[in-house]
Parts: sequence; C-alpha cells; structure tokens
Amino acid sequence: MATTFAFDVYGTLINTHGVLSLLENMIGDKAQNFSNTWREKQLEYSFRRGLMQNYVPFSVCTKQALDYACLAHKTPLSDDQKQQLLEQYKILPAFDDVKKGLEQLKAQNYRLFAFSNGAADAVNTLLETAGIIDYFEGVVSADDMKTFKPNPGVYSHFLREANSTGANTWLISSNPFDITGAISHGMRGAWIKRSEDSIFDPWEIQPTTTATDLVDLKAKLVS
Repeated sequence: MATTFAFDVYGTLINTHGVLSLLENMIGDKAQNFSNTWREKQLEYSFRRGLMQNYVPFSVCTKQALDYACLAHKTPLSDDQKQQLLEQYKILPAFDDVKKGLEQLKAQNYRLFAFSNGAADAVNTLLETAGIIDYFEGVVSADDMKTFKPNPGVYSHFLREANSTGANTWLISSNPFDITGAISHGMRGAWIKRSEDSIFDPWEIQPTTTATDLVDLKAKLVS
C-alpha cells in the first residue's frame, strides 16, 4: 500500500498571513500583531467549540476571531473592511515551497490528500486559487464530523476517507497541536517548522520528523 500524506491546509500549505498587505493598508504598523492575534484566536475558538460540542463552521471561528482582534488591538474596522479581509481569507496564497514540494512528493508515488478544519468548499477554493489542487487525490474536512482537529474522531474520519491505516499515514502540518493529535491517534507526523521561532510543545509526544518546508521534507523522507 502506498504511503498516504494528509496535508493540513491553513498555515502549512496556505499562508494565513497572506492578508497582511491588506491589513497594512488599513491599520499600518499594527498589522503583524493584529494578524497574529487573529490566527491565534481562530485556533483557540475552534478548540473551545470542539470541547463544548457547540459546533460552528471554521469560517465562523475566523470571523469571530477577527472581531476579537479588533477589540484586543483597539482597532475598530468597518463592516466593509472586515468583509474585505474575510473575502481575502478565501483566496490566500500558498507558501513559495509548496508547489515544488508537492510535485516532488507526488513523483515519489505518495498519496496526497488535503486535510483541514475548513469546510470542503472553502478548502477547494483555496487550493484552486493557489494552483495546487491537482496534486491531491481528495479533500477531507473536519466539517463532516461537526468538530475540529485534534479530536481523535477527525483523524479516524480521515483514515476512513483515504482508505488508509494510521501506521501507513503521515500528517504533515506546521501546527504542533495537529501533529500531537495525529501521533496520539497512531499516525506519524511531520512538523513543518516554518519559523526559527516556532516551538513544539514539550510533551511526551514529539514529531516523527521535522522539516523547514515541503522540499526539505521530501529530502528527509527519501534520504
């Protein structure tokens, strides 16, 4: 059986800070910290919703996190500005290494899937806009389960949809919580450490391997 790769989308393939230039036009030098808060709260809200079993789509977590960032940074944005940012979030760019890395991994006959907390239609739009959708056999969304990663049921859902086993499947993510969740569920995990400042949680569960980007990942896997 060919090895299956489950690629997290937001923050791993797709640069969630792709809204930065638009934010800079709106709020100037507050943009970077604002963007960081927005992303952090987006994830926190998905975790809390999952634990509460009070599900809303990931897009709602994104919108509510944007409202929080406005309050936290004392930066009121108009409804029109918020809508512009949310629309931009639907067409974020891929990181520079992604297309080359996916092409190289595909050439090694790995099975590639996109695996996201985002709804399937939103993920498909992102991948199409970024020009990388053709590398994937399919898109698997946590939305089907009405909860979010790292709920173990979401990883089981992926394995069923991909017709794979945990031992034969790698979760590829820049998000430590996602790697931890996948390995805890019996999968292997490759952490994409996109920043030197990134820290992996000092738990007893650590990545199977660590790479700086997808091209580096391919080199590590076939070396």
